[in-house]
Amino acid sequence: MEMRTGGVKRGVADKAVLAALFLALALWGGLPLRRHRHHDIPIVKGPGVTRVFRLSEYSPGLKGTTADTFVFELRGREPGGKALLIANTHSNEPEGMLSAIIFLENAVVEKGTLYIIPVFNNSGSRATRPGDGYPLYFDIATDWGARRFRFGNRDASPLDQWPDPDVYIHYPDRQLLSYIDVRNTNRTWPGRADGPLMERVTFGAMELMRREGIDVAIDIHGAETMFPVTNCIVAPESSVRIATMVAMTVKAMEGFENHVEPSPAGFRGLSHREIGDHGPSLPFLLEAPIPFLDQPTGPKTVEFLLDGKDPFLLSLSAKGKLFVPYDESGWPIEKRVGQHMSVCLEIFRQFSRKSADRPIAVSGVPRYADVAENGVGRYLADPSKAAPGDIVMN
Repeated sequence: MEMRTGGVKRGVADKAVLAALFLALALWGGLPLRRHRHHDIPIVKGPGVTRVFRLSEYSPGLKGTTADTFVFELRGREPGGKALLIANTHSNEPEGMLSAIIFLENAVVEKGTLYIIPVFNNSGSRATRPGDGYPLYFDIATDWGARRFRFGNRDASPLDQWPDPDVYIHYPDRQLLSYIDVRNTNRTWPGRADGPLMERVTFGAMELMRREGIDVAIDIHGAETMFPVTNCIVAPESSVRIATMVAMTVKAMEGFENHVEPSPAGFRGLSHREIGDHGPSLPFLLEAPIPFLDQPTGPKTVEFLLDGKDPFLLSLSAKGKLFVPYDESGWPIEKRVGQHMSVCLEIFRQFSRKSADRPIAVSGVPRYADVAENGVGRYLADPSKAAPGDIVMN
């Protein structure tokens, strides 16, 4: 009897030790993810920022949720047209967010009004893909030190929107999409005021465009080098003439390729299709090559994220398997951000030529050659030197 009692006690003790080890491992693995989710990025309001507000002003269903995000208004010195820049739709494509922040911290709008949403999928920016070895943060070197940013996930966090349906039925076309697309803010356009959380995000952006009469909407992305729709401007019929002029101009004047891809009418939920079909704006979606997102690569390190150099992709390039030129220089973040800066500015210029009564003129921001030569960090402000009222924690 005593032996049996002793065995039971040892069994209970062993289970307690295993439970304690499991709890310790859960805490060890979970705490970095919690810190990442609650890590805010300081954005310095530049000389052109006139107002900052939440997207929930246009989509009340976002209020109090992690999906609510900041919108920055840069009202021009003279009247003109209106533009919207959307970045970080997919939070594992950081070139868009960095481009938007450079605009926010440097731009002065001479004519018209510019709205910028630097972290469109705020929920996705606070999640990650640890199974794929994603880093939680990346640092950009500057003249005054390093500036840290969150590295997020393509889709919203299940902590904010769950459970996923077996099949996502797109509104309003009722096209059947993958279940995960319900958390993808480039599949939930035009959205609904009372729909799933990511539909409320895209609905808010649509309402902003409709109420404010936005002329031009630019959604900034990055895409794999092995994906055919990369290094390009995606545009529907309403925007394709401007997109073509932009692509021709940047190639002739600035020396980089950025071809035009048509927006497919039969694939619903994408910004470059739904924005034009359901609102007043001319939509453009920009793609820059980001080798980090390709599958047959080495480790997903911060260095690889920033310099875009990978020996496996170099081998595939030699075999003609990539859709962009690729050599030992990779596709560095400076080149990707620089392309986005120039293409955005050229879209404004070409729109202004077409609609002379509604010009959009922006000064103070670098173009491709500037960023490629000086680096992204040259154009990022030092939050430690900004007045507290000039910092927005996003």
